[in-house]
Amino acid sequence: MKSTLINMVAVLFTITLIASAGVGAVNMITVEPIAAAKAAATEAALGEVLPAFDKTESEELTIDEMPIVVYTATNAGQTVGYAVETMTKSGFSGVVKLMVGFLPDGTINNVNVLQQAETPGLGTKMCDEGNPLLAGVKGKEGTATFRVKKDGGEVDALTAATISSRAYLDAVNRACVAMMNVTGQDAPDGVSGATAEYAEQTEPEAQEGGQNE
Repeated sequence: MKSTLINMVAVLFTITLIASAGVGAVNMITVEPIAAAKAAATEAALGEVLPAFDKTESEELTIDEMPIVVYTATNAGQTVGYAVETMTKSGFSGVVKLMVGFLPDGTINNVNVLQQAETPGLGTKMCDEGNPLLAGVKGKEGTATFRVKKDGGEVDALTAATISSRAYLDAVNRACVAMMNVTGQDAPDGVSGATAEYAEQTEPEAQEGGQNE
């Protein structure tokens, strides 16, 4: 009996050791390709929201307890714009991440959606070219505070997707704060902390059924 127990323990230990070694090997094999793919995706997003550049420098910030990355883009040594990898947790289905590009004068040049899990055909339209959210912020001063018309702002919301629209603008507003922090400008009152503000406006019963986003 004792011998059998020892054999079982030895076998289990061997299996565990082999499995751990296998997981470690797979991790070593995949970590570099994953990092390379992420870097390529970031580079592509930067290219979508910025004028032509040959170099970027990044700075990490924390705004509203969320990680934000600001990229300063230069071309031949001259600053051509800023790109902010921003996020919000107030989407209809959780996290929404954007890359927001600014020209040197602070004007929003373009916005690229990096991550979202919103309702297909409703909130997912934030990814569509020429959608009303993008139209409402593109070309506008990054010192503004953007809100949908339902909340007293000037931006048209996505049809039947007010929560997703608020989340998109919340992330854009956070990007504006980050850009102003890096460039030394003062953020207007009410921009930072927009997540809490939108959370108060988004009551659970208003989300039931999806069609009332």
